[in-house]
Amino acid sequence: MIINKVRKVNEKEEIATKNKEASDKMIGKWEKCEACSEIIYKEELHQNFSVCPYCGKHFRLSSRRRIEQIADKGTFKEIAGNILTKDALKFEGYLKKVEMLKEKTNLKEAVTCGICQIDGERCVLAVMDGNFLMGSMGSAVGERITIAIETAIKKKLPLVIFCVSGGARMQEGMVSLMQMAKTSSAIKRLQEKGLLYISVLTDPTTGGVTASFASLGDIILAEPDALIGFAGPRVIEQTIKQQLPEGFQKSEFLLEHGFIDKIVERKDMKATISKLIRYHK
Repeated sequence: MIINKVRKVNEKEEIATKNKEASDKMIGKWEKCEACSEIIYKEELHQNFSVCPYCGKHFRLSSRRRIEQIADKGTFKEIAGNILTKDALKFEGYLKKVEMLKEKTNLKEAVTCGICQIDGERCVLAVMDGNFLMGSMGSAVGERITIAIETAIKKKLPLVIFCVSGGARMQEGMVSLMQMAKTSSAIKRLQEKGLLYISVLTDPTTGGVTASFASLGDIILAEPDALIGFAGPRVIEQTIKQQLPEGFQKSEFLLEHGFIDKIVERKDMKATISKLIRYHK
């Protein structure tokens, strides 16, 4: 009798534990795919490179996760991390918003740069992050990327930049637009030295970033179904008063029309980049 009671108590505790584990999974641990509407357990999504296992949609990635996926473990050493946002135009509420984003995202800026190894191949890696003011390019972002380029020149290393951006940062006006010329000039110096620059376009890559360093790669890769362009499709349609072709500004459309060299799925990105670096060597 006593043994049976103990067994029942243990069984109840096991059931309660299982129910708690199940409820824990339900609280903030699921993600809905916007493409196919399937509900995915977040941990499974992360293990699958943040790609929907049902339809293949590539979810947007933070710079931290991107670096974890691309750089060999323990090899990433940040550079230019002390370059921070300045409010040259005294734009009302700008610095306050930046400070809020720093706390929320645990980032200091919309791009993180460093030296790392990719499958054993040393390179300079810059990764933009759409969670910080939509990856917009202000003076700090432009300076960080320029320093990354100059580091690649100095150390004679290949350069890899993962682009995601809404364009120039409006709060910095003309100062942000000047970053287009500044980064493009730095890329020219890199290429004059015969060094490799691989640009990877992710969803979305738009505005001044597309119009500058993002489009200047010796090799331009893109993730599937990424939005890539200068102005958004809706803005263009309203301007020219015409309906755009289906899939306009998606990476598949740009590949077909010769604007990019290859579309690479996220699971293959690291191996593809390391191979290209080895081929160039």
